[in-house]
This record gives sequence, C-alpha cells and structure tokens, in this order.
Amino acid sequence: MQKIKSLMTRQGPKSPQESLSDLSPVENIRIPSKEELREMREQPIDPQAEQEIINSIEDVYFSNDSFDIVQHELEKLPPVLNLQEIEEYRDKLKKQQAAVSKKVADLILEKQPSYVKELDRVTSLQANLQLGAVICTNARRQLGFAKEDFTQASLGLLANQRKRQLLTGLLKSLRTIKTLQRTDVRLSEMLEEEDYPGAIQLCLECQKAASTFKHYSCISELNSKLQDTLEQIEEQLDVALSKTCKSFDINHYTKVQQAYTLLGKTQTAMDQLHMHFTQAIHNTVFQVVLGYVELCAGNADTKFQKMQYKDLCTHITLDSYIPCLSDLCKALWEVMLSYHRTMEWHEEHDNEETVPASDGSSTDGTEESNFDRSYVKKKLEHGLTRIWQDVQLKAKAYLLGTDMSNFKYDDFIFVLDVISRLMQVGEEFCGSKSEVLQESIKKQSVNYFKNYHRTRLEELRMFLENETWELCPVKSNFSIVQLHEFKFMGQSRSPSVSPSKHASTASTATMSLFEQYHNGGNPFEMQTDSKDDETEDVLASNGYESDELEKCAYQDYDSDSDVPEELKRDYVDEQTGDAPVKSVSRDTLRSRKKSDYSLNKVNAPILTNTTLNVIRLVGKYMQMMNILKPIAFDVIHCMSQLFDYYLYAVYTFFGRNDMYESSGLGLISSRLRTTLNRIQEGLIDLEAAPETTGSHVAGEERKEKVPSPHLSQLVVLTASGTLYGLAERVVATESLVFLAEQFECLQPHLDTMIPAAKKPFLQQFYSQTVSTTSELRKPIYWIVAAKAIDYEQMLLLMAGVKWDIKEIMSQHNIYVDVLLKEFEQFNKRLGDVSRQVCIPLPVSNVLWEHCIRLANRTLVEGYANVKKCSNEGRALMQLDFQQFLMKLEKLTDIRPIPDKEFVETYIKAYYLTENDMEQFIKNHREYSTKQLTNLVSVCLGSHINKKARQKLLAAIDDIDRPKR
Repeated sequence: MQKIKSLMTRQGPKSPQESLSDLSPVENIRIPSKEELREMREQPIDPQAEQEIINSIEDVYFSNDSFDIVQHELEKLPPVLNLQEIEEYRDKLKKQQAAVSKKVADLILEKQPSYVKELDRVTSLQANLQLGAVICTNARRQLGFAKEDFTQASLGLLANQRKRQLLTGLLKSLRTIKTLQRTDVRLSEMLEEEDYPGAIQLCLECQKAASTFKHYSCISELNSKLQDTLEQIEEQLDVALSKTCKSFDINHYTKVQQAYTLLGKTQTAMDQLHMHFTQAIHNTVFQVVLGYVELCAGNADTKFQKMQYKDLCTHITLDSYIPCLSDLCKALWEVMLSYHRTMEWHEEHDNEETVPASDGSSTDGTEESNFDRSYVKKKLEHGLTRIWQDVQLKAKAYLLGTDMSNFKYDDFIFVLDVISRLMQVGEEFCGSKSEVLQESIKKQSVNYFKNYHRTRLEELRMFLENETWELCPVKSNFSIVQLHEFKFMGQSRSPSVSPSKHASTASTATMSLFEQYHNGGNPFEMQTDSKDDETEDVLASNGYESDELEKCAYQDYDSDSDVPEELKRDYVDEQTGDAPVKSVSRDTLRSRKKSDYSLNKVNAPILTNTTLNVIRLVGKYMQMMNILKPIAFDVIHCMSQLFDYYLYAVYTFFGRNDMYESSGLGLISSRLRTTLNRIQEGLIDLEAAPETTGSHVAGEERKEKVPSPHLSQLVVLTASGTLYGLAERVVATESLVFLAEQFECLQPHLDTMIPAAKKPFLQQFYSQTVSTTSELRKPIYWIVAAKAIDYEQMLLLMAGVKWDIKEIMSQHNIYVDVLLKEFEQFNKRLGDVSRQVCIPLPVSNVLWEHCIRLANRTLVEGYANVKKCSNEGRALMQLDFQQFLMKLEKLTDIRPIPDKEFVETYIKAYYLTENDMEQFIKNHREYSTKQLTNLVSVCLGSHINKKARQKLLAAIDDIDRPKR
C-alpha cells in the first residue's frame, strides 16, 4: 500500500481507475478491469460473506511484500494432480482475489476526498514559506543599517546608567548602616513584646548585613554587639520555653518554636523542653507540699525548704492531707495537660513549611526540616512515659509518706477516688497501667482496710450486744440502692461525685479527660464535693407509709379476732364437726389467711438498725472495691466475714440449745452445721476455752478473730407472755434472711469484680453460707414451739387414761381438749405478737409445723407409756387422734398435717402379727427403742411366747446399737 501511495504522489491526482491502471506489475496484484469492477458493483453485496472470504485467506499472504505467491501455491500441489480439484481450488482463489480487489477499490474510493484536501494544504504551505523567506531577508538588511547608525549613542547611555546605579547602591548602604546603628532599641522593644521570632529575624538580618558591610570600620564593633544580643535572646527564649510547662498558650508557644526554628536549634529546644517539664514537676509538687507543711507547722524553726521532697511528705498532717493531695493532683494535671497540648501543636504543624535557618538548596532545607520533625515526634512520644513516671513517683512518695490506717472512711474513699482519677489520666496520657501508683495505693489500702475491717467487726459486735432486736421501720419500697453507700451502683460515676455533677457530665462520658478540660477546668476540682447533697428517704412512720394505713391495719385485724372459729362458719356438720368446702365464705377464707399474722406492713422488709448498719458497711466495702480492683478479693472476703458474724450471732442468741438440738429431728442440716463450725473456727475467738484448742494461736491469727457476741440483757427470751421472745426472734431471723437476699442481689456485681482465680470462693460462700440462712428458722423457732405448749402436762393426762377398756367409746379423752386449748392459746398469743411485728407466712408455718410435730411425737410417747391396752383402747386412741386432727385443721392452713402418719402408723402397729412386727421394726427406725419395745410388750405380749418376744427385743436392740 505504501508503494501505491508513493506512486500516486509522483504522478499527481488521478481517477481511481487511472491510478490502478498505472500500478507496476511487480505488486503481484491483478487489477480488475472496468467491466469487472462494474460487475462487482452490480453484484449483490453481502458484507458478511465477503468478510468471511477475506478471513479465509491464509495469513502467509499478508506477511511481507517479498512473498512469492506462485511458488507458495506450486509447493502446495499434491504429487498426483487432479484437474477437477485444481479447477475448484483455482475458483476459490479467484473468489478470494475478487473479494480483496473489491475491498481495496472501496478503500481507495473512500479515502480519495481526504487525499485531495491534504494535497491542497501542502501546496498552500509551500507558498507561505516562500513569502517568509523574503520577509527575513528584508529584516536583516534593516538591522544592519541600525547597528551602524546608533552604536556610539548607546554606549554613552550605558555608562551614565552604570554611574547612577553605583551611587544608588552607595546611598542604600549608608541608609542600612544608619539603620544598623539603631537596631538595639528595636530589639529591646521586641523582646519586651515577646516577639521572639521577629527579634531573632531582625538580629540575624543585622548580622548578615554587618557581614556584608564589614569593610566599613564602624561595623566591626556593631557585629560583636549583635552576637551578645543574640545570646541574650536565646536565654530569654529558654525562660519563655519553660513557662509553657505549667500554662500552655498556643500563640506564645508558636512564637517560641518559630524563634528556635530561625536559630536552627529545633532539636536543642526539644531537649530543653523535656528538662523544663521534669523540673516543673519537681518544683510544682515541692512548692505545693511545702506550702501546706509550713502552714501547719506555724512558727516552727525547722528549715523545710532544705528537705528532700520525700522527707517533706512525712510532715503533712492528717487534716491537711486531702486538700494537699487535691492541689497536688491539680498542679500535676496542669503540667500533663501542657505536655499533651504541646504534642497536639506539633501534630497540627507537622505538614506546615518551616523557615530555613540558613541559605542552601531547597532540597537540603526540606530534608533537614523533615529530620527535625521526625526527631521532635520521637522525643515527644518517648517523653510521655518519662513524664508520667515522674508524676507517679511524686504521687507515690506523697501516698506512702503518711500512715492512712486511721483515716475516716469517707476521707480514705476520697483519696482512692483521687488516685483512681489520676490513674485514669495516666492511661489516657500514655496508655500506662500505672503499676507504681497501683502498688503504692494497694499497699496503703490493704493496711487501711485490715485496720478498718477489724474496727468494723468490733463495732458490729458492739451493735449486736446492744441490739434489742426491735423492728427498724422502713418504707415498703425500700431498696439498698436508696442508701448513699450504694449510689455508685445506680449511676456510672465514682462514689464521690455528686449526682448533680454526674448529670451535667453525662453527655461527655465518652470524651477523654484531656478533651473535656482542653480549654479550662480541672478534673480534680469536682473532688471537693465529696458529700452527696441528697437525703435518704427510707424510714417510715411506725412501720407504715402513713397513719391512716396503720389504723386500717389494726381495725381490720381486731374486727373479729375474739370470735371463735366455729361461729365464723356458715354452718357446721354436727356429726363430724367439719364445714363443707363449698360453703366456705370469703370472710372465712380471709380469716384463715390471717394465720400468716401479716398486716398491711407485710410488704415492708424486716430489718434492724444493726442490719441496716451491716448493709451500709457492705456498700462502703463495695465502693472501695469498685475503685481499687486489685484488693477486690480481700474486700469480698471481709464482706463475707460481716455476714458470717451476723449469722453466727443470730444463731448463738436465738438458736443454740443443746437440749432441743438433740431431739433427733434434723433441725440443723449438715450444711448449716458445717457453716457454723467453719465460722466458729475461722472467725470467733474462743477465749473462754483456750485449753481445748491444744495449741497456741498465733498473734496475727488472733487479730483476725472476734470474740463471740453476747445477747443484750434487755432482750428477755424466757417470758411466756411474749412467746419466749418471739418478736425478737422474728426480727433477728428475718433480718438475716433479708440481708441474705441483698447479698444475692449483689452477687452478679461481685462476680464481675473478683479475680477469676478467686471465683470459687465467692460461689462457695453463696452456696454454703448465704443460701443456708432460711434454714436457721427451724432451730430458732423450735425453741418457741417447744416451750409454748405444755407437752409434759399432756403426758401426765395421757398416763391417767385407762386403755384396757372392753367397749368402744364414742367420746374422746380430756387430754385432747386440753391440748387443743393449748393450741388455741398459742394461736391467740401469736396474734398478739403479730401486732408488734408482722409474722411472715413462712415463719408462722414453721412455728405451727414445729408445734404440731412436737404434739404428735408427744402423743406417740404417751401411747408408748401405756402398760395395758385392748383393741377397744386402740380404737379410742384413733378417735382421740382424729378429734385432734379435725379441730387442729380449723386452726391452721398447713396441709398436710406434719407427722400425721407418724402417729397413725404407730397406732396401727398395735394390730400387727408377730411376723409383721419384725418387719415393722426393721422398716421404721424413726421410732425410739422405748416406743418399739412398748409395741412388742403391750400388743404381742399376751399372745406370743417368751422366745418370740426375746427375738423381737433383740431385733430392736440391734437397730439401736448403731445409734449409740
């Protein structure tokens, strides 16, 4: 194609047909004739078919112009020629040639207008070039004439101009020298205005100018003076840099940094800055502590200023300790805030261009600037830890300089809160865990807490020994979170921050302290308000929310309290004495439900002043634990001791009685007994019996123990009129149950605070101690039940009954009526006690269960004392017991009646044969040896031989032997 184009260029524009006809035969392309072209154009065109024909041409035809087509086709012929195949192949080649020729012709026709247009542009360009050559020739000729005519005049003008420039430069130099002579005054003014960059810039410019004019004799003296001035500026600049350590000002610091940059001493400035921060920390804390020491010392001659900081801290008095600590932390905060803002300033200005300190290439200046910024960044980052370490050491020296074991609780909590906030500052400052501070405050806390807990245990003992176990009236909606000591659980704040301040800072809870106080203020200022302004509103009037409720409660209870139960029913079946179930009215149900002896104040918790005091102590312990997590386990262990001691005291006062514990009824479970033994061994100091221990108790171990408490003499537990101190027993026991419920509520919170390795202790405490409190009801109320009813009288009455009767009786014995009368009297006295303190349903159920169980066992014991008994006598026993049950069910709602089967089984055993009796003895070990022996002697004695009786008695003896 290039050959075709070159040929067309040489011959000029022709028609496509003419151009094609002039092509050289060396192109190896057969040019179709006009007739063939016409035929091609007249033939129907199928572009797709045409393109397929072109695509079917072998790639070798398009390789290069030197390709020999004929040779290629001849080489492809097979050894044996077939005329028909050759003709078919020839036709195929013709079709391909025709398609290519047509394509070439179409392309030539398509590009013809562009070719003609480009040819016209070339012709026009040739004409323009000829015109330009003529213009250049004329211009050169005119310049030659000008050169010859104006040379002399031009040289004269140049000489005059040179003289003028020299004189102007001289005048400028003279003015500069005059200005240099007056520089001192301006530099002094700029230093007073703290315009350090301007002063240095001016001084450097003066030095540069002086070096320029040093050939003048008047300049040499000025040069040395400027050098002295520059050194003076650096000294003042160092003083200005030190000021930023205590009170950072952006404009002031910017000027100082610009000044150091002009001096080319950016790295030196950063080294100096860290020295100033270290010095600022020392000077600040020393001055704060010194001020308080001198203030408290008065006119003492002691030279405190010459003391070391660590020694100075030991002279802080207890009264000034907290204000001094607060001011100390405020001062340290200002220093750290200044460092933090210094880092922020450098981060913001990292991408800004700095003024080069000296002449040089821009590349060198940029590299030096980048190196300086990198050095400053690393220096500041390393300085974070160093600054915080200095702060920790100063705070540690202050903390350990005073013995805080005798601090008031609120004061110590305040100290913990301040140090906790200081550690929070450290974590935000450099990500430190403040190990130094944690260790020192832990040391003080353990020391303080041991002493505090020991004092609180002694105080608790005093409370318990002076406690009269009267109800502390609180509102029905009382909750421990209403107490000041538990405010921290309801609000996400430190215990010493007031609620009003907490509300105002709730929106900034997610911000760091440095962000909150970036523009002013101090995180340690709020610590001065360590007392809550709120007042607790937990106490009620006489145990009621209002006087009206109190009146309604007593009126409701007294309305029909004296009316016998039989008269309150709709009607009574005269044969059985029972009231039909369907006929029970609402009034009857209401009166029956009064057996729980609870008035309207049943909703209010039962607790005493001592209980409330223990709860407050728990809240204080949890506050301390919340602030200082490293001693969380020690605190929880001490909390458990408070609970243990309270539980042990309640048991010792009201539940310990060897006579009733040996009743064999399992009043104290093995779990409760284990807990009580553990408390006695680990917490109680048994001074009364040191010889039983067999070993000397170590002094430290003795300190951790508390003497066993003694019940107040004001509490009388022997008066039958008060049901042997039932009101006091209820208040004591149920206050313990309430305390256990509060501990249950606190368990999730304690679980999150205690270390994972110590969690088994917490779980064991709850499973073996807290959960056993309700089990104390049995031994404590058993004593009341055992004394409230005269069981001995009943045994005497039963002993006087004749059981070997010959006819079936229809009337029960008198001892049943006496026993029921005792129960009615017990019910009435229970109601009297409930007017003093509400008796919860679980308590009344335990009391009734104990009384009924004792009565039933007394019945069995009475039947076991019978010497002779007939079948009619056994029937009388059943009649007596059924009458007792029928009347008893009207007095109590407890179902089923406790130990009912115990009596019925024993009565029915009178009817057993010899073989059945032997099996009965083996299966019923709940009966005593005496009771089983009576069955054998009285029931079977008349109709079995002596050998059989001996066999049964031997079986009883075998059962009794393991019990011994």
